[in-house]
Amino acid sequence: MITIPQVVEKIVSTQPFLAEALVEGLINVSSLARKIQNQVEDTVKKPVKIGAIIMALNRLAPNLEVKINPGLKDVITNVGDIIVRSNLVDFTYKNSNTLIEKHTELLRSIGPNQEFFYTMVQGVFESNLVVSGSLQQKVEEAFTGEELVAKSEKLSSVTLKLPATNSQQLGFYYFILKNIAWAGINIEEVVSTTNEFTLVVNDSDIDKTFSVLKNMGNN
Repeated sequence: MITIPQVVEKIVSTQPFLAEALVEGLINVSSLARKIQNQVEDTVKKPVKIGAIIMALNRLAPNLEVKINPGLKDVITNVGDIIVRSNLVDFTYKNSNTLIEKHTELLRSIGPNQEFFYTMVQGVFESNLVVSGSLQQKVEEAFTGEELVAKSEKLSSVTLKLPATNSQQLGFYYFILKNIAWAGINIEEVVSTTNEFTLVVNDSDIDKTFSVLKNMGNN
C-alpha cells in the first residue's frame, strides 16, 4: 500500500518549480500541504491530516536536494560552446500557401554562406524568421505580398551547444530560463533543436545574457 510520504514525494518530484522552491525554502510548507491535500487523499483513498503532509514535506526537502541537483548540474556543466551573433532582425509572417515557396527561393538566393545567421520556425498560424541584418532587404523583397505580423531590429543571439543527455533531464530548460528571468533579461525569441538552444535578445542585453549562461554551472 502506498504511503503518504511516497505520494507527497511523487507529487513534488514531478514538478520542477515546486521541487526547487521547496528545496530552497522559498515556499510556505503549510500552504503547499493544503494545496496538495486533495491529491494525496485521492491517491491513498482516505482522509489525510494537514500535519501528516507537512511532516512528509519537511522530511522530503533534504532528499530532493540530493536527487535533483546532481543530474541537472552534470548536464549544465557539460554544456558546450556558446556562440554569440549580433546585428539580427526578427520577422514574423502570417502563414500562407506561398510562404514556404518564397522561403525556399530565398535560401537558394543566399546560398551556402555560413557567415549568415538564418533560422525559420513555422507555427500553426504564423512563421518566424531571425536573420542577419545584412539579409534584411533580401527577406523583405522575397516575402513581398506576404502579411508581416511583426518585425524587430537591433537583436543578438546566444546559442548553446547541448550535451546529448539534455532531453532526458527534467527541468533543464527551466533552469536556463529561470536564470535569464532572474537577471531581468527579456527574451525576444527562442529557437531550439535537439542539441542546440538559441536565445534571441535585445542588443543591450547580450553581454548580460552571455555572462548568465556562461556561469550557470556555478549556481
